[in-house]
Amino acid sequence: MSISRRRFLQGTLAAGAAASLPSFYINKALAQEQTLRIYAWAGYFTEEMLADFRDKTGINATFTPYGTNDELMNSLRASDGSGFDVIMPTVDRVPGYLDHELVQPLDESRINWAGCLESAIEGSRVGGVVEGKRYFAPSDWGTEAITFDRKYAAVDPANLSYGDLWNPENGQGVTVRGHSALVGIGLWLQAQGKLPRPLLESYQSEEAMRANFDVILDEAIKHKGLIAQYWNTENEAQAAFRTNGAVIGQTWDSTAFRLQSEGMDVGYAAPKEGALAWMEGFVIPRNARNVDAVYELINWYYTPEAGAMFVKSTGYNSTSVGAEKLLPEATRRFFEQSYTQEDLANLWWWPIQEPWYVALRNEYQDRYLSA
Repeated sequence: MSISRRRFLQGTLAAGAAASLPSFYINKALAQEQTLRIYAWAGYFTEEMLADFRDKTGINATFTPYGTNDELMNSLRASDGSGFDVIMPTVDRVPGYLDHELVQPLDESRINWAGCLESAIEGSRVGGVVEGKRYFAPSDWGTEAITFDRKYAAVDPANLSYGDLWNPENGQGVTVRGHSALVGIGLWLQAQGKLPRPLLESYQSEEAMRANFDVILDEAIKHKGLIAQYWNTENEAQAAFRTNGAVIGQTWDSTAFRLQSEGMDVGYAAPKEGALAWMEGFVIPRNARNVDAVYELINWYYTPEAGAMFVKSTGYNSTSVGAEKLLPEATRRFFEQSYTQEDLANLWWWPIQEPWYVALRNEYQDRYLSA
């Protein structure tokens, strides 16, 4: 019989207080026998983090980076779920890994859930829990919204819209990612009553998706002449502003954070239609070799110190309880300046993206990029 997340957490804490070993005890000797192979987004594990993990657990770990969810999926499919011990997909993509039988459920009793924000645990049930089994331990969340050059972009940060990207006053100075730009345009058109169906219905049937995205694609192509550069990875998004003439873009929050840290006068803000929000986490491939070490990694991460190191490295928001108290002033200030309480209440969380949707999404993206 399944139990609620709240009851599970209460049971875990009670067991930890009553027993000599917590319920998430792991055999470190077994975990230390082999190297932990981490496959995660570029920039997610620094040498400092890997050294701290080794010092705390005695486990050596290697880190291989990827740049997109599609790259991760293709790699795992090519290896039939082998080659790595832990991956970090976004929660909306987890059901697609199950369709290809590439991942295995977590043993929840081995995880120190008290170290993870309860809101993240609850929020990750959609996508992260399938048929009563949890496959996903939340690690971080962030947004994709509007990055803008304070000197040159024609925007009003207090009344921002995805439509501001396509203001001719910005000239040929826009950078976007193909498929998510289409969603941003969809939210803009929906707010104006110009979509034939609610945008969320696009994720539920091919009929609704094509009806909406035919309209979205037409609008996107109208403004294609304003594009300075398309981006697909974090490095490409940053380069658009550094060297390729972008003054405004729909980017991840980390793009603006890193550009600010270099001294560039850029801002980051959520449009009134809602910043696109995502959550990532730890998932174990079906043929992982060192599963014991994965649980050590998760529990190491669910400490304030590890969570803070992650935020300093990426600019994203950790799910580790207490991490925010250890952050430098610049990081806290970026978060406070980027989001109002209304923005946080208005986040547009990416829905589950089934394989059929991803295939159609890529079709429309290719048509957009090649138009």
